[in-house]
Amino acid sequence: MIGALLVLWLAWQTVCPEALQHMQAATEAEKQKQFDRAVSEFQKVTELEPKLPDGFVRLGQAYMEKHDYGTAIVPLKHALELAPDLAGAHQLLGYALLAQGYAAEAIPHLERVNEQTALGIAQIETGQLPQAVTNLQAALAKHPNDPDLLYYLGRASGLLSKQSIDTLLATHPNSARAHQALAENYFVLRQMPQAEKEFQEALRLRPDIPKLHLELGEVYAGSSQWPKAEEEFRAETKVQPGNAEAHYRLGAALLQQGKAREARAALQIADHLQPDMPETLYSLGKAAALEGDAAAGERAWTRLLTLEKNTSLAAQTHFALAGLYRKQGKVAAADREMQEFQKLQSPVTQPEAVQK
Repeated sequence: MIGALLVLWLAWQTVCPEALQHMQAATEAEKQKQFDRAVSEFQKVTELEPKLPDGFVRLGQAYMEKHDYGTAIVPLKHALELAPDLAGAHQLLGYALLAQGYAAEAIPHLERVNEQTALGIAQIETGQLPQAVTNLQAALAKHPNDPDLLYYLGRASGLLSKQSIDTLLATHPNSARAHQALAENYFVLRQMPQAEKEFQEALRLRPDIPKLHLELGEVYAGSSQWPKAEEEFRAETKVQPGNAEAHYRLGAALLQQGKAREARAALQIADHLQPDMPETLYSLGKAAALEGDAAAGERAWTRLLTLEKNTSLAAQTHFALAGLYRKQGKVAAADREMQEFQKLQSPVTQPEAVQK
């Protein structure tokens, strides 16, 4: 890097005055976003000083400002012939090549300057998916919530996942994991009968695989087959007694069947294993309220509202608290909770009422 800067500094010491004038004019044109004029001025610089790498870099950059990436490639390559270690030229050439679809050719230049965002994108295009995920994760850590990075990381991860699943299905089509992968795909597509069949086959082959009973239970819950869902969620708590989600799902399925006492026990386990999960707290409050334990219901719901502020679950909880306070004759508190509910209420979403 220092060597490249020294080359540029020495080159500028011998530049003719006329070339300097054109360079200054080009720079001024760039500031005014007059990129056609900037290109013309930089071209004159390269004609007057054909051994000056910076002139070709600036010319390539001006073309790129015009989104003329194809034309930018030639001067940028020439700049690197004159100064092979010029980091800026490698970076711009990598961008230009990638923009034109030459991802494989862009990669060495982007690697040279550790340009992780563009490198990750190029690696997606060339099928280097693990490397793409690594580079895009590193870039996202430096630029959190960048929409382009989130998109490309999601795409790379999705393609890598698909590649792994395709290999699984091709090499072990009759394995429990293959049936599980097919079932999960059917579940996403909302093709529940096919998902049920594949999960059941996976369980037949390997009933000890964690999460299989949980996933099959979600299939049944999705079609409101609560007794079957309860059976599968309960089975998952036996396979994985430390899985908070399994206990929560079991509690929710029991609540749907009006089994408040059993539901409350399962939800208390879930809350112990993974405290302060908002969904667990809501269902725990609901189960307590159904059992007539208003104080415990209030504690669960007020705790939830310290964690959730502007969500649909928060609105639902304000509505539930309003009902609880109204039953206790606490009119002011009930009105306050209804006002909070109305602030958050979606015009198309009605809250889930607490069963009586």
